[in-house]
Amino acid sequence: MGPGYRDEVWSRLDQKWDLIVVGGGITGAEILSEASRLGKNALLVEAQDFASGTSSRTTKLVHGGLRYLRQGQFIVTRESVTERERLMVEGKGLINPLAFSLAAFPGESMPTWMYGIGLAIYDALAWKWAHQAQSRSDLIAKIPALSGSKVRGGYRYFDAQTDDARLVFRVLKEGVRHGGTAINYARAETLLRTQNGRVRGIVLHDVAPGPSRTMRTIEIEAKIVINATGAWTDELRTQLGHKKRLRQIRGSHIAFHHSRFPLKEAVGLVHPRDQRAVFAIPWEGVTIFGSTDVDHGALDGEPSISQNEIEYFFEVLNTAFPSLELTPKDVLSTWSGVRPVVNTGKRDPSKESRDYAIWKDDGLLTVTGGKLTTFVIMARDALRAVEGDLGKIGSRTRIFDEVPTEIAWPEAMDEPSRTRLFGRYGAEVSAIAADVAGAKRIGDSIAYCSELRHAARHEAVVTLSDLLLRRVRLGLLLPNGGMNHIAEIRAIAQPELGWDDARWEREETEYRATYQRSYSLPPSI
Repeated sequence: MGPGYRDEVWSRLDQKWDLIVVGGGITGAEILSEASRLGKNALLVEAQDFASGTSSRTTKLVHGGLRYLRQGQFIVTRESVTERERLMVEGKGLINPLAFSLAAFPGESMPTWMYGIGLAIYDALAWKWAHQAQSRSDLIAKIPALSGSKVRGGYRYFDAQTDDARLVFRVLKEGVRHGGTAINYARAETLLRTQNGRVRGIVLHDVAPGPSRTMRTIEIEAKIVINATGAWTDELRTQLGHKKRLRQIRGSHIAFHHSRFPLKEAVGLVHPRDQRAVFAIPWEGVTIFGSTDVDHGALDGEPSISQNEIEYFFEVLNTAFPSLELTPKDVLSTWSGVRPVVNTGKRDPSKESRDYAIWKDDGLLTVTGGKLTTFVIMARDALRAVEGDLGKIGSRTRIFDEVPTEIAWPEAMDEPSRTRLFGRYGAEVSAIAADVAGAKRIGDSIAYCSELRHAARHEAVVTLSDLLLRRVRLGLLLPNGGMNHIAEIRAIAQPELGWDDARWEREETEYRATYQRSYSLPPSI
């Protein structure tokens, strides 16, 4: 999937496909991967970059949804904790256990002992017992940042976390390795239909940005089209005359450098204003704080955090972690994602169900809603729903491919780094390890130069934002979106991408604008 990849894919799109998947997030990637392993001739098309929607903008958690138990969503929680346990086993290094301290404060609507009951149910659903009560002194010993607050105690339990975008790429690239085809910056503008109205394919437009943009359009036919576009689901369904069914809910996050907000494990809190759960989470050398639940407007641009959301965050940060004296000036980066939630008309966005839905309309199969944790269940249920069109789907026992075991690692890479790279790159990890010159980190981030080089060479990068925000997460992990290290980044990536100096400089300008608009604080702060 290196330079020239998109042109090669465009040259062979004119064939009859078994399956076209519209949407390059985690659900679409898993549908492609599953179908390809089962011998189906499958194509995935993504209007922007792979994982550029919600699937790169999450809280990075693979979790059962403890807060959903309060809303009676037991089936969602049961499915989620089961998948969480399985993903941690198969995806070691990519999906990893994470300890949480659930901190209780005076004035909360739910008494502390009820947390214990909820966690007992939470663990029981996963057939484990991994929670324990904590006193105030226990909590502060584990989380010194809580000192000076009115925390009264709580509980400790376990969930898991991941790099959401790298999860998409591992799944997607394994699907391509098994015979699937995937292309980014290719927009399915229109559904093709037979005379009796059944969907038979799509009209695809090349929308890749750049000075040499080629305005290509092609009609592609398939036995079935699957709509896995997340928050954009209604755009295709309404072409068939159906009413909109989704509610777009924005979840925003802020990140601090670990030195400014040090945490050894995650902290779960209840916001004093509305009793919503919020989390402080150590991830990749930074601390994430989030998220919000607010109704989002138009989907015609990248979502971004609002001033109201910033104020909402600091209201609880200053209550729970007063000793840190955090201010907006300490924020390293921000990101916002739009959740696809089936609209039931509830007044509070947080009360909407996180369960997923599957609808079949005249040859268009739509799968939407759900959570990052349940992406495998969603994909397999979607494929089972189209067995009448594709033939028996069957099943398989593994989510990920096996990874190589005999790797010649550079001495500079320690054991935790090796585990991390195994998880993120799977069968491609040998190429990362072989790049001995790249076995050094970029700035004080967790990312290696070899990862940057590999992404530029092999991961369908079209823009600098693709590279720095999704392939290697430097835009989230380094000050100023990584621009302080742009000379080093350029020396590694530009030769692999084949961009001349003029193209690189244009990409820098566009990247700066994207970062300022959607990954940093609002200008008014």
